[in-house]
Amino acid sequence: MPAPAPSRLLCSLTTAAAAVALGLVVVPAAHAAPLVQAPAGPPMLAAAKKPVRSVTVATTAPQVRTCPLRFGVGTAGGPAAADELAEVASLTGEKPSIVLSYKDFAQPVPYWELEQTRAAGAVTLLTWEPWIWGGGTEQPAHSLDAIASGAHDAHITDWATRLADWGSPVMLRFGHEMNGNWYPWAEGVNGNAAGDYVAAWRHVHDIFTAAGADNVQWVWNPNVPYYGSTPLDGLYPGADYVDVVGLDGYNWGTSQSWSTWQQPWDLFAYGLSEMRRVAPGKEIVVAETASAESGGSKAEWNAHLVYYLAQQPDVTGLVWFHLDKEVDWRINSSTSSAQALAAELAKRPCP
Repeated sequence: MPAPAPSRLLCSLTTAAAAVALGLVVVPAAHAAPLVQAPAGPPMLAAAKKPVRSVTVATTAPQVRTCPLRFGVGTAGGPAAADELAEVASLTGEKPSIVLSYKDFAQPVPYWELEQTRAAGAVTLLTWEPWIWGGGTEQPAHSLDAIASGAHDAHITDWATRLADWGSPVMLRFGHEMNGNWYPWAEGVNGNAAGDYVAAWRHVHDIFTAAGADNVQWVWNPNVPYYGSTPLDGLYPGADYVDVVGLDGYNWGTSQSWSTWQQPWDLFAYGLSEMRRVAPGKEIVVAETASAESGGSKAEWNAHLVYYLAQQPDVTGLVWFHLDKEVDWRINSSTSSAQALAAELAKRPCP
């Protein structure tokens, strides 16, 4: 099941409307983006400009991805919900190669889900949340210091040993969206201080290394930076502790009193730039994304998203959050939404 806390509640509080230096991208008229100047810090709202025929921006992004851009999905039932995954494949014309999953610290290794995903020829993006669902952000037993000091070593070692014995690749997304304030592993809540996140991450990683869990890919995954979010520099555990970097971001449209419509480049540009600055050379996966319907054309947004991300040479995958949760994020929230996503996935370029 997905994380019960509203992990997407603040992800569009970033008022990003700036396209930062992300890649030499030539955008045809059908995918035209507004050209705006990138600020130095988390971008504030910029006035929208009319689409231009092409946009050229500089890049330092490494050429690391394989072709094409991988498509993944998260559904209400998770990797074991074969009917939901079949529905997504039918809607998009493509079987997801990444399947998103969520587990908290009360749960054992989900062998059945892992096996189901492997049998489908996909890999599990396993979101491992160091808390107990439903307990809120103040859970002292699951503070970062408690994790780093060994309070949960038995549980962590059990997971590490079992995943090592299972042996197949799994992407482990530990303590995601840590730059926000809506989870108890964020610094500034639950008694957590600066530096505690890195210490906890490294401690957990070291246990997996000692267990020989070389099949685990470590996915460090903040939310798209927003005004007031925790700076990423102090949250990054270091290149030796991270295999892949992820980024979560949602277009809330006008569904909330605080939200506005954001094109994909408005939503992700600054965050991708930060990923490249903080974790240079790492491949990037957009690990959670979707759009609301209100405020613009979701169909157009879907097409723009796939095209835009496929133009980023270090972005290796996107994972759609296919749930009707805070709003209807589903691919088929409308017929036009599903048709547009399927059409763009079918023709996504591979630079």
